[in-house]
Amino acid sequence: MMSVVHRLTAGWLVDHLSFINQCGYEICASFAYPDGVTLDTSVTSTRDCHSTCTFAATSSSDGPIPGPGDVIETEGKPAKTRYVFREEFFNVSKPHIAAAPEEQLWQGCPEASLTELKASSNREEHQEETKRVVGDSVASARKKRKRKCVLNQGELDALQYHSKVRKLIQEGTLHLVQEGLKSGFLHRTIAEPSCRKNAVPGHIGCGLAELCEMAKQLPAVNESDRQAVHVLDDETSIPEQDLLSCVTENSSNGAKIVELMGQKYLVPPKSSFLLSDISCLQPLLNYKKKYDVIVIDPPWENKSVKRSSRYSYLSSWQIKQIPVPALAAPNCLVVTWVTNRQKHLHFVKDELYPHWSVKTLAEWHWVKITGAGEFVFPLDSLHKKPYEVLVLGRVQGDVKQTLRKSEDVLPIPEHKLIVSIPCSLHSHKPPLTGCHFNQWLCTP
Repeated sequence: MMSVVHRLTAGWLVDHLSFINQCGYEICASFAYPDGVTLDTSVTSTRDCHSTCTFAATSSSDGPIPGPGDVIETEGKPAKTRYVFREEFFNVSKPHIAAAPEEQLWQGCPEASLTELKASSNREEHQEETKRVVGDSVASARKKRKRKCVLNQGELDALQYHSKVRKLIQEGTLHLVQEGLKSGFLHRTIAEPSCRKNAVPGHIGCGLAELCEMAKQLPAVNESDRQAVHVLDDETSIPEQDLLSCVTENSSNGAKIVELMGQKYLVPPKSSFLLSDISCLQPLLNYKKKYDVIVIDPPWENKSVKRSSRYSYLSSWQIKQIPVPALAAPNCLVVTWVTNRQKHLHFVKDELYPHWSVKTLAEWHWVKITGAGEFVFPLDSLHKKPYEVLVLGRVQGDVKQTLRKSEDVLPIPEHKLIVSIPCSLHSHKPPLTGCHFNQWLCTP
């Protein structure tokens, strides 16, 4: 996949923007909007998992070479309009919280030798080993946060976990960033965007949460009247109840535009999705398909969500009700995104996966960096970490069938890094399709 810029033993440096723009968001002229129109839309995609993206595209036929957002005209074939993701959402030019100079990820110029970088890392590692024990971390935390009370158990658990994964994240990211600087994908010096340029125009809320809230108010549909799948054709406006009561499928080779509650959505080619509340997943079961990979990004409970009321979170009991065993193919790979709260990580590994008959195999980390290769938050920040956790597991079934199907499958590495510039839209995760998942899947 072109979304992987560099691949090393530690993991991958990923270009999230490039991945989105390769998903085939082209539509025929009959769906295209007039030249010069900027269209704010959202996308629901179900290639390997559900994701939501906000797009803007300008149709234009000027210029000899078609580019992103241009109307592409070919002799004897219908004209097509290509839609691309707004680059502004990936303009992360500096850390959200600046790290101290000695804590910056890279030292020296991009051409600095790896030996120098390792030496710098070793010096820092030696310093950390002499002082970074949990007791010292607690004392430092009290001083930084200017409070006298002792850290609670959750904060102590988080510090202990961080001390175990810190070296893997620091060294692995260092190597991948160094490769990115050498190739020019990352740039140590990035021109500071003006406030006007950095501001993202138009509507940036995707509206999917509002759609799901609306779904709860719709009258119930009898199972006998419910269609299993709604195949998109040439219509651009679909009754909300039709979309929310069954799986929607775009089986064509081009993208489709649908309109819901006044918002336009791009649906990628060869994809299907169910837009629904977690309590209404029966249509997905009625779809009667099994999946080799299931990626889950639950709305975890946290203080920020409670304060802002941006979206509803799920309780542990509700997450357990997701019918993963009924949707999983034999030896299905299950990937769950987890926040850095240790309570949630322990729940996934000790309760959720056993409840689904999933065996935990690995913990990977998504590391968020700027366009200059710096952590978006200081690595040792007590407020927010520049990484998130993925817990990978495999569905356990019949022993003989499992052994037979897993003979030609490589074992999943216990730890990998996915390093990328994050999207500024809330909770948008990087693509996993470029991480060679196929080598860890069981083929029939």
